[in-house]
Amino acid sequence: MSLQVVILAAGKGTRMKSNKPKVLHEIAGKPMIEYVIDTARKLDPSNITIVYGFGGDQIRKRIQGTDLSFVCQEEQLGTAHAVKQALPAIDSSDNVLVLYGDTPLVSAETLRNVMDVNSGNGLTVLTADVENPFGLGRIIRSDDGKFLRIAEQKDASPEELEIREINTGICYGSAGIFKNFIEQIGCNNKQNEFYLVDIFSIALHNGVEISTYKTSKDTDMFGINDHRQQADLERLFQKRQAEKLMEQGVTIIDPSRFDLRGTLTCGTDVVIDINVVFEGNVKLGNNVRIGAGCVIRHCEIGDNSVISPYSVLESSKMGKSNTIGPFAHLRPDCETADEVHVGNFVEVKKSVISHGTKAGHLTYIGDSQVGSNVNFGAGTITCNYDGANKHKTVIGDDVFIGSDTQLVAPVEIGKGATIGAGSTITKRVGEKELVITRVPQRHIAGWIRPQKNNK
Repeated sequence: MSLQVVILAAGKGTRMKSNKPKVLHEIAGKPMIEYVIDTARKLDPSNITIVYGFGGDQIRKRIQGTDLSFVCQEEQLGTAHAVKQALPAIDSSDNVLVLYGDTPLVSAETLRNVMDVNSGNGLTVLTADVENPFGLGRIIRSDDGKFLRIAEQKDASPEELEIREINTGICYGSAGIFKNFIEQIGCNNKQNEFYLVDIFSIALHNGVEISTYKTSKDTDMFGINDHRQQADLERLFQKRQAEKLMEQGVTIIDPSRFDLRGTLTCGTDVVIDINVVFEGNVKLGNNVRIGAGCVIRHCEIGDNSVISPYSVLESSKMGKSNTIGPFAHLRPDCETADEVHVGNFVEVKKSVISHGTKAGHLTYIGDSQVGSNVNFGAGTITCNYDGANKHKTVIGDDVFIGSDTQLVAPVEIGKGATIGAGSTITKRVGEKELVITRVPQRHIAGWIRPQKNNK
């Protein structure tokens, strides 16, 4: 017997009010169904079948994998009908685990427990006790606690609505049992749909053992039906990530204002201020401090570096003891050596900056190779684009560039050169040269400004 996982993902999610399938809406920058797939893979299934419907082209384009199969549910006639679409490709001797694409935080540990309590000859239902069971199917038991059936909210009696144990929808059992009884499920309910939950009472009446596993983890059954629930789950997920980082020694000033949309690796004594967003793979060295409001995507930041507030860093690598920002922007493919300063309102793009170089403010460095101990004055620009192609600027060590300077690439500035403020450099500057290209200053005595003609 092998494990077959079926993930139901056909629903439109009407309450999301979106042209995008519900399961593609994101938690921490990742479609919710991908969390379910990742968890299913931890169980080592032989195959994972995605049952899709609304927005199927979007799902198949976004969700890919050699271990995934896709089955279309042309009409959304209920959960039993959805599972029925997947069963023909599954051998009757296999076991089937039914999951839901809009329940992203169910844990592999819980799913293993669901499978472990199954006798091998029956079906198992994952249940949970909740404070507010409104809208959820209730687990109906006999006086001695045995499973009898599941009553949906719209079909339950007033007494049954008082029950707090609910059906999560997740179930497990022999594919043969699913195949034998799924055809007997009717749609005699207020929704006129074929409910998968009805298979349990049908199987029970035919002598099949129905077992339950009750989870104590609220997140196992936290589904998403609208953007409010999506936001609630996002905060819950981010809090969980923040707690893990704090357990590892990271200081997070306010865990409720922390966002990680990928993976974050931290050294010792890292401090993260409020409203910081990490995306992709980010690595922080020891004693790194991240200021409020920063966005850091696919970056590596060296020991003892300080990223000041509201800086945006993308796909770049920073050395030790860097000071970046505030309001700095490192665009992709930047590399800074140790003790580099990129100050406020400085933008760097596809450039390598060597040890000790400083660009304090209001500067653009693009497509450049910059030596060590270079000083960029305020308002310096590397003019790297001629309207058709990008060109490179090469700056040697110990160069001083005065404020309001334009370096028109391709151009090279020799080691130790000095560029006077207000210059436009279009030709190579030799080592230790002083270059000034600004217009000489003129003094006109007695100058009278033009006056308005008040007719």
